[in-house]
Amino acid sequence: MEKIYRAEVIGSLQRPTYLTEARAAMAAGKLGAAELRTVEDRAVDEALAFQARLGLDVVTDGEMRRVIFTEPLTGILDGLAPAGTMTLNWRRKEGGTQKEREMRPPFFAAVSKIKRKRWLARDEFAYAQSRTSKPLKVTLPSPTIVLPIWSPEHSRDAYADPLALLPDLVEILREEIRELAALGCKYIQFDAPELTWLADEVRLAELATIHPKLAGWMQNEGIEALNSLATVPGVTFGLHMCRGNSQGYWLSEAPWEALSKSIFRRAGNLDVFLLEYDDWRSGSFEPLRDLPPGKVAVLGLISTKHEELEPAAEIIARIEEASRFYPREQLALSPQCGFAPQPDDNVISAASQEAKLRLVADLAHRIWRSGT
Repeated sequence: MEKIYRAEVIGSLQRPTYLTEARAAMAAGKLGAAELRTVEDRAVDEALAFQARLGLDVVTDGEMRRVIFTEPLTGILDGLAPAGTMTLNWRRKEGGTQKEREMRPPFFAAVSKIKRKRWLARDEFAYAQSRTSKPLKVTLPSPTIVLPIWSPEHSRDAYADPLALLPDLVEILREEIRELAALGCKYIQFDAPELTWLADEVRLAELATIHPKLAGWMQNEGIEALNSLATVPGVTFGLHMCRGNSQGYWLSEAPWEALSKSIFRRAGNLDVFLLEYDDWRSGSFEPLRDLPPGKVAVLGLISTKHEELEPAAEIIARIEEASRFYPREQLALSPQCGFAPQPDDNVISAASQEAKLRLVADLAHRIWRSGT
């Protein structure tokens, strides 16, 4: 990659109230698509200016045109149909006590061969590129995050098993990446929280109910497919992995020690690894040794799950600790996840979001003042 961005943002920012109100009005039939687009344009403009003002080295459009971070892939596919709800058991710890929260979001199953009915992020990038002079990152869902749209009940006529979905998903993403590159996109980030499920007993049990081989396919053929996508000259490819983030709850508790050897080295075409490192679930920094030489490890040390601002001295000390296992000049800093990857995720104040992103920028520029 040509340049290391020391101060990163993951993707989503909190949606302004006027945007959520506009979406609700459109759902109620009181606002048209063109009017919503104008409101989204305003939100993107403000998000880009906000990030530039704070001094971040690379920006996103805040995912202002998306309701959920996976929407570009699930929202553009023909071949899906409503199939009830899915159950997700979210967890968190408060004062040493484990708490759980069950969510039942709508489930869409693959019922026929999937096809792209519109571009995923091309228009998002084209607009944002015209509105900022900062380096601009596009976020895309990984192919493996969509494999669970295969349903034993609804999908067998179209695909024999979840693995049979993978080539179609990969081709859709490959076409999108080529289109983005042709427009001048230089940085694409794959979001893959599902890869942390591969070492979490609760998540593995859930994947097995879809298909007994699904976890193995995600870990092997899935990572190979992801790696094959990161091959466009002139484009930096990143891989963001966290353990789920919704109103302070998470889906996985797998430490990097359980994942690094099976993922880090086998995704060798990726340039940047954006890793959640804000609490005990991540484990130690030692697995950074499993990254191939020359990669960039972006340490997600700033939490989007709680209001409190991390002490600067503590973050500096943790970066120094990480540099014992991977070269300091190949490290960078970010929040551990987006600030609103799912609906209703504005769980911290706007002031706290600003303070945390300012901390990312200020500390990164202080620590790596010379830059590369």
